Amino acid sequence: MTGTADLVEITSEAELRAALGGEPNLKARTKERARLHEIDRRWLAASPFCLIATADDQGNCDVSPKGDPAGFVHVLDDSTIAIPERPGNKRADGYHNILSNPHIGVLFLVPGRTETLRINGRARLVRDAPFFDQMIVKGHRPIMACLVEIDTIFFHCSKSFLRSALWQQETWHPEEFPSHAHIVKALQDTPETLEELETYYGPQYLKGLYG
Repeated sequence: MTGTADLVEITSEAELRAALGGEPNLKARTKERARLHEIDRRWLAASPFCLIATADDQGNCDVSPKGDPAGFVHVLDDSTIAIPERPGNKRADGYHNILSNPHIGVLFLVPGRTETLRINGRARLVRDAPFFDQMIVKGHRPIMACLVEIDTIFFHCSKSFLRSALWQQETWHPEEFPSHAHIVKALQDTPETLEELETYYGPQYLKGLYG
């Protein structure tokens, strides 16, 4: 492996704790809960975006983004939520993982807030349910949903967002990267021309978000 000869690897719990400077403080140790609080429900109602982490039965991992208008996650009860699935590229990497390993972690963001809400639990895939009618967007029901039975829930602190200045617009420089069409053409063996890809990922791309 190139460039790793001088690495000092952490291989034990004791070494990890030493690197981190000891044990977590009382607030960090005791913040896990097993049921949704009213504040959690309000956060979910304000969140338009989450990241879903899964792994298959061999430990191969995936993290997938999900987004919709704020409040897109449906709360069934204090220990169960449902995340709708909309039309996509049909890879379904995370969903394949769930079929062999139900353990899941989800991170919910609220724009402008530097905390995140973390939910860990067990997932099931649902192809239809009465509550789908409550997750209609632009006239479209979800094509399926990921049902999450909560094991632990807690708020993660702000430090990573504060260090990254993620929400500070003056740090945003999207123009430094080529268009998505350029990226696809550079990295994938695709028969489309760059012009065709620019058209595909242009304004018409928005028309396929829900159906």
